[in-house]
Amino acid sequence: MRAAVVTFPGSNCDRDLAVAFEAAGFEVHRVWHRDSALPEGLDVIGLPGGFSFGDYLRCGAIAANAPICREVKAFAERGGHVLGICNGFQILLETGLLPGALMRNANLHFVCKPVGLRVESEASPYTARYGEGAEITIPVAHHDGNYQADAETIARLDGEGRVAFRYTDNPNGSAGDIAGVLSANHRVLGMMPHPERAIDELHGGTDGVPLFAGLTEMLVGA
Repeated sequence: MRAAVVTFPGSNCDRDLAVAFEAAGFEVHRVWHRDSALPEGLDVIGLPGGFSFGDYLRCGAIAANAPICREVKAFAERGGHVLGICNGFQILLETGLLPGALMRNANLHFVCKPVGLRVESEASPYTARYGEGAEITIPVAHHDGNYQADAETIARLDGEGRVAFRYTDNPNGSAGDIAGVLSANHRVLGMMPHPERAIDELHGGTDGVPLFAGLTEMLVGA
C-alpha cells in the first residue's frame, strides 16, 4: 500500500500524517506543492493540517491552485482515496472536491482542545472500523473550522450518508454540528479534527487509529 502526503509552505502536520500512515502499514511518499506529478501506484493521498501559504486570501485557496493539486483532483476524480485534515479539508473545499465552505469560528477565537465526535456513517473506509453511532475523542486546532453550506446541500449530505462525523459539543459553530464530510463515492474525506494526533496513548489517546486501520483493511481486502 502506498500513500502520499503533500507539503505546502506553512504545512505543520505533514510529518504527523506521514507517521500515522506508516503506523497503519503504508509506504509513504512525500510530495511538494510544486511537483507536477504524483508517484505511481498510490492508494491514498493525505492533505495535512497547517497554514498553507499563511492562510492568505482564504484558508486553502492558494494551495488549491498549486500544481500538485491539479493531480490530486484528477486522482480523486478517477476514484482515488483522499484524506484532507484541517487545512487539508479547507483545500478540498477550495478545489471543489467537497461542497461547502469553512468560515471563522463563531467565537472568533482559535480553538485547540480534544473534542467529542459522533460517527454518523460507517459507509466509508475511514469510518467503517468505528461503526455508526460510535463516540470518539479527537483533538482540534483551528481558527477557521466553522463548516457552512446551504440548507439544500446539508440535507443532501445527510440523505446520502455523507456526513462522516458530528461534534457532540460544537466548538466552532459549524452548521448541523458537522465535523467531517465525504464525497459522493465516499472516497474523499475532509475533516477538521486531527486523527493523526490520536494514534498513540502517549499523545493522549488512540481514537484516530481506526480511521487509518479502516483504510488498510479496505485496501488489503481489495
